[in-house]
Amino acid sequence: MRDLKKLESFYSKILDNIGEDKDRQGLKNTPIRAAKAIQFLTNGYQQDPKEIINSAMFDEEYSQMVLVKDIEVYSLCEHHMLPFFGKAHVAYIPDGKIVGLSKIPRVVDVFARRLQVQERLTNQIKDCIEETLNPVGVAVVIEAQHMCMQMRGVQKQNSVTTTSAFEGEFLNESTRQEFVNLISAKLH
Repeated sequence: MRDLKKLESFYSKILDNIGEDKDRQGLKNTPIRAAKAIQFLTNGYQQDPKEIINSAMFDEEYSQMVLVKDIEVYSLCEHHMLPFFGKAHVAYIPDGKIVGLSKIPRVVDVFARRLQVQERLTNQIKDCIEETLNPVGVAVVIEAQHMCMQMRGVQKQNSVTTTSAFEGEFLNESTRQEFVNLISAKLH
């Protein structure tokens, strides 16, 4: 666990440096609240995503695509420490092993709860599933809005960034197209 008191002190200094009165009523407890928030938002550093997958891996002869879509993603941009958020779509084609479905969103969260860029996040999710499950193929698509682009800088409020990573069978056009069709469909 990171030093909460040290983080609190840093946030207190930030308030001083921006010209705020950290002792006024609304800010009195802000340094400790901000310290706890940053600990939570970056708790992915204390978790091992491969352990998460290994904790619920099962032998199964299922050999078709397994897709978990619309996984909520919340992360912090490593360049400005501002949020980016959106949805991840993760699929794999098993090769004798499946994983408990809740583990895929957990893996997404572990990597998202670190200072990130969306491109690396996409690859880290793909690589973790590839290296741990050894499936026939893996596909990851993330669609996200970045506050560093919307609140500051270029200030484009309606922009969405999409990243993708494909491995194995998903490099074949027909498999990739099936994946794209499924993540685009409203089946529920």
